Amino acid sequence: MADVFRRHGKRYREQHRLPLQQLKLMRAIEACRTAELGGHWERCDRCPYRRRAYNSCRNRHCPKCQNLDRRRWLKSRKAELLPVEYFHVVFTIPEQLNALALQNKAVLYRILFQASAQTLLTLAADPQHLGARIGFFSILHTWGQNLLLHPHVHCVVTGGGLNADGKSWISCRPGFFLSVHVLSRLFRRLTIEALAQAFRQDQLSFHGNLEALGKPRPFHQLLDTLRAMEWVVHAKPPFGGPEQVLDYLGRYTHRVAISNNRLLSLDQEHVRFRYKNYRAHHSQRQRTMTLAANEFIRRFLLHTIPPGFQRIRHYGLLASRHKRKTLSLCRQLLGVAQSDLLPTRADVECSLSGFPQILPLCPQCRIGHMVRVETIPPSRAPTLRSLDSS
Repeated sequence: MADVFRRHGKRYREQHRLPLQQLKLMRAIEACRTAELGGHWERCDRCPYRRRAYNSCRNRHCPKCQNLDRRRWLKSRKAELLPVEYFHVVFTIPEQLNALALQNKAVLYRILFQASAQTLLTLAADPQHLGARIGFFSILHTWGQNLLLHPHVHCVVTGGGLNADGKSWISCRPGFFLSVHVLSRLFRRLTIEALAQAFRQDQLSFHGNLEALGKPRPFHQLLDTLRAMEWVVHAKPPFGGPEQVLDYLGRYTHRVAISNNRLLSLDQEHVRFRYKNYRAHHSQRQRTMTLAANEFIRRFLLHTIPPGFQRIRHYGLLASRHKRKTLSLCRQLLGVAQSDLLPTRADVECSLSGFPQILPLCPQCRIGHMVRVETIPPSRAPTLRSLDSS
C-alpha cells in the first residue's frame, strides 16, 4: 500500500481536494517504516549481526501497523471469554444509505452501532426468545472485497446470559441464537427511527447529488423505501469454543480495507489485487481485479474513519463499567474457575505493560537476541504536523 501511495499519491493529491485526515493517512502510510520517521539500530547479543529498524506510523488505517495493537487487544479479550458457545452475527445497512453514510460517517456509523446493539440486547432479554442479559463486542467494517463502501458490524455474542435477577445463567439452544428474520425486522425499525431523529435534529449533511434529500419530503420517501425492503442480518454457525473465538478475532479485528498480501502488482497506471466474490460458487470465489491507480486510491480512502471514532465497542455483560464483577459472577454461575485460557486481570496487565519482554531472536545465529543499541533520528520532519490519526 505504501508503494501505491509513493508512486501515485502525489498525482492524486494534485487532482483532488482532500480533507486533512485523508492527507494525513496518505502521508503516514508513505512514511511508515522509513528513515523519515527515524528508528533504531539493534545488534545480536551473541554474534556480530546488526540491523536497522525504522519506526511505524501507528496510523490505524495502515496495513503494517495493526499487528501489535491486535495482539494487545486479543490479550485483553482472552481474560474476558467465558466457557460458553459464541455466535457471530453481522448487521448490514442497505446500499441505498451508502452515499448518505459517506457524507455523514460519524452519524451513520454511530446509528449502525446503536441499532445493532439495541436489537441484540432487546431480543435476547425478551422471555419469548431467550430472557437473558447477554454480552458481546461489535467491530465496524466499512468495505467489501472490491473496496467499495459496504458498512456492516460484526458482533461476537455469548450463547446465553444472566437472567433478570442476575442469579442464574440461561443458555440458548445448542447451535441456535436468535431468528435472523426477527433480528432484521427490529434492526430495520431502530435504524430508520434513528435516521428520522437525526434528520429532525439537523445532524445530517446533504451535499452534491444528495442536496435534494435535505428537504423533508424526499428524505421521508427514502425512509419509506427502506421500510419496504428486507434488510440483511447474517447469523453464522457458532464457534466451537473460546479458542475458536480468539482465532476468529485475530482475523477480523484491527483490519484495514485491504491487506498488503492481497496486492498482486503495481505499474505506472494500474493496481491489481485479489478479492473474493461471495456470490460465486465456493471454488470460484477467488478473483483478481485491476483498477486504475486513482480509482484504487479513491476506494481505499472511502474507508477513512472519523478521528476519535471507536471501531470496536462492548455491550451488555462486556460493557466496561461493571465488566470485571459481572464476568466473575458469570464464571461462578457456570461452575468454572479461571483457567489457562482465562488468565487473571493481573496477568493481562503485566503482559500489556511489556514485562517480561521477550526480545526478538537473531535471524542469523538463531541463538542470541536483538538488543537496541542506537537511536536513529528522523531524516526530516513529516510534511503534516502529525501522521498519527489513530
